[in-house]
Amino acid sequence: MAHRPLILLTNDDGIASPGLKASARALAGLGELLVVAPATQQTAMGRSLTGRRDARLEPVPFAVEGSPLRAFACEGSPAAVLRHGLQALCGTRKPDLVVSGINYGENVGTSVTASGTVGAALEAASRGIPALAAALQVPPQAFLAHGAADWGAAQHFLRRFAARMLASPMPFDVDLLKLDIPADATPDTPWRLCRQSRQPYVDAVLK
Repeated sequence: MAHRPLILLTNDDGIASPGLKASARALAGLGELLVVAPATQQTAMGRSLTGRRDARLEPVPFAVEGSPLRAFACEGSPAAVLRHGLQALCGTRKPDLVVSGINYGENVGTSVTASGTVGAALEAASRGIPALAAALQVPPQAFLAHGAADWGAAQHFLRRFAARMLASPMPFDVDLLKLDIPADATPDTPWRLCRQSRQPYVDAVLK
């Protein structure tokens, strides 16, 4: 019997984010999907391990195209929720791939260390699990609004790179893949591999 990959899907925007549903649609058919996400918005949590000490993984209804998926929410940061999911739900079965996103708002430059989307992927990578963090460029006012968005190109490229990561291992010196989709991208938009920039990108002013 052929091995069916286990794909653990998470994010930092919370279990109700349309971006999470978009990811599930993109990954459908590539393997067995398990959804484990923060119960509430956890943007910019980085790789912090915060949350209520009595927080539990709670099963939640979650369906894609009418097909129900195993899905759980937990009060905590993305990295903490991912850790709980690996320990409590996966046990000795290590996921073949962890996908974090699709995030509302690109994570580039020095802002990647603040990103909860990237933080969850880093937590997976630290445990030897291939990880893919995906984000769609949106206007800054939409980072937390989570309104309507065109997920078409993001889903196309997420599926493309997830399938590639499931098919072959990453280079030994690569811990995770960070995928950012421009707002005006289409499935025909050329992609390129680049090094991480040290350029500051998000500079929030605290009044």
